[in-house]
Amino acid sequence: MAKVIKFLEEEILPAVKVAHAQIPDDPIKRWQTVIPVVEELKAKAKKQGLWNLFLSKAHYPEFGVPLSNLEYAVMAEVLAHAGHIGPQAMNCSAPDTGNMEVLARYGSPEQQRTWLVPLLNGEIRSAFAMTEKNVASSDATNIRTSIRQEGNEIVINGHKWWISGAGDPRTRVHLVMGKSDPNNKSAYNQQSVVIVPADAPGVKVVRPMNVFGYDDAPEGHCEVIYDNVRVPLSNLVLGWGRGFEIIQGRLGPGRIHHCMRTIGVAQASLNLMLQRVTDPSRKTFGKYLHQHGTVVADIAKSRAEIESARLLVLSAALQIDKYKAKGALKEIGIAKFIVPEMALTVIDRAIQAFGAEGVSQDTELAYRYAGIRTLRIADGPDAVHIQQVGERELKRAPGLVKKAQEIKKKENALFKKHGIKAHL
Repeated sequence: MAKVIKFLEEEILPAVKVAHAQIPDDPIKRWQTVIPVVEELKAKAKKQGLWNLFLSKAHYPEFGVPLSNLEYAVMAEVLAHAGHIGPQAMNCSAPDTGNMEVLARYGSPEQQRTWLVPLLNGEIRSAFAMTEKNVASSDATNIRTSIRQEGNEIVINGHKWWISGAGDPRTRVHLVMGKSDPNNKSAYNQQSVVIVPADAPGVKVVRPMNVFGYDDAPEGHCEVIYDNVRVPLSNLVLGWGRGFEIIQGRLGPGRIHHCMRTIGVAQASLNLMLQRVTDPSRKTFGKYLHQHGTVVADIAKSRAEIESARLLVLSAALQIDKYKAKGALKEIGIAKFIVPEMALTVIDRAIQAFGAEGVSQDTELAYRYAGIRTLRIADGPDAVHIQQVGERELKRAPGLVKKAQEIKKKENALFKKHGIKAHL
């Protein structure tokens, strides 16, 4: 952990503004740029063994590193102080992390050799294509993209958007989820996942999607059309109708990775706020900013909320270590709707302390707010996670009622034994 912090402070943080400055303003060139300073950081990180820290050897013996999800959670928070640049520098950024886990867990040896190894080496990047335009994608059974077999080929036709990583010039592969068996009686066995090379004929990146005006170049979140794309049958992942199984295995860890990084973003924003309010040049109504009670209260509430959210994330990471993602669904779900909301509140307080500067391009706060706001929608909107957590809690009700009835019987027996009249 000390090694990660040292690398962050000595190498990554000084490079963050340089990295943003190396992205051209030109609307075309910005999508063709591999950021030089980030590539330098990656080489340094790899040399120091600070690489692929997200992939636990306990779950992926052949490819993983000897770290638990709990240990990585702390590191992910630290790396997030440098925004997207921190995770990228150590090959721990989305969507590559989730795609690597898919290939490590479900990929065939050939798929792993062709795509996983280059991803693990940081030689290429990837995209994950699930969300669709004109479809209520919070319910993934609504997916319409067609995936069908024709001889020894798979043919893909569909219209996706908000596809993370699709704009990056280093992206060489898309993992595409679509409907392969629409007549299957089970709505959860109708989908499959296919590996699609980014340069396959018929793959058309239409445009980058903006979030509050930010395009996240050069990675981007893009609108993509798959027009009669043909790939070998060997590009099917795991098997026909296994799409939901794959995305559940992918999105569980991915959701908690987002939450880990979000804690770091909230902490970094509070740090900026503390620097601002203690700036001796800042006075309002005869007081320094930190002398106003409302400012002190905002700092205290932010500290408490970050600490509380961190415990949620660490608890979820520990459950994944013990029972894998499937055994930690409740903890992951709670963290997924609590943590982004907390971070948005903390960032908003920091923005308020900066005044108009806080919503401008002169601080990182507006960009952070835009990025975290997407997390209340990405990987399942808040409403879905809240519904699922609530339904899981309700399943406990019959057991609680039964237990209460048993206690009541024993209570009545004790009243009778001691000659006391029960009031209820």
